[in-house]
Amino acid sequence: MTQNIDVPEVALAIGAHPDDIDFHCSATLAKWAARGCEVHYLVMTDGSKGTWDSHENRENLIALRRFEQREAYMIVTGSDMVIAEQRTHFLPYVDGELEITNKEISAVCAIIRQIQPQVILAHDPWKRYRLHPDHRKTGFIVTDAIVAARDPLFYPEQKWPHFRPKLLMLFEADEIDHGEDISQYEEIKISALLKHKSQLLSTMGIDISATEDVYREKLSAFETDIENKHIRAGEVFNLTKAESYKLMTNL
Repeated sequence: MTQNIDVPEVALAIGAHPDDIDFHCSATLAKWAARGCEVHYLVMTDGSKGTWDSHENRENLIALRRFEQREAYMIVTGSDMVIAEQRTHFLPYVDGELEITNKEISAVCAIIRQIQPQVILAHDPWKRYRLHPDHRKTGFIVTDAIVAARDPLFYPEQKWPHFRPKLLMLFEADEIDHGEDISQYEEIKISALLKHKSQLLSTMGIDISATEDVYREKLSAFETDIENKHIRAGEVFNLTKAESYKLMTNL
């Protein structure tokens, strides 16, 4: 078991959908950003199925979720919209229809080579009993792209040089072995998550159309769930509150 890696100069967090990064590693990223790390987000899909409203306009939802992701990024990193637009990257694959092909692997490889992150954070593709295929496939795309990014004969048409990250930190991990102390950054994470307003009801159980008392009750329950998750993770690593990962080295 390990704790608290050295703050990287550049970190790239890769999630299947808008909000995945903020749910699973945004407190870690907030800590690093506060200490000078250049943080990038990469979202693999358009988030176009992330609603319970069957009449929702698909293009409007895609645009909204990208805007929400940039707003959340600003909360996590303390940056402005100009930086958010530069450092939140979106691939065009359809929510729920992500595939593992050379097209997707090449796209992620190119971003790794361009950004040159020392640390990458992503979904654990080996997690058992996982339901959502985009999470599993994103994890495998990332691991394949890391191998491609480090070796010059993969995708030689790309204009950026080959690059080898130092660490891969898998969130939603099947077997955790690394914890990051996030006791001072939990509130930032919750604030970032609440920027994903389109997901409040379907993902967080918060109904903004409810009465004020019910809304506050559901909001409090959500915040308590996040806090309890961090406390349980911290107990494994003798930390007050933590985000937990499978840490992979020698990439």
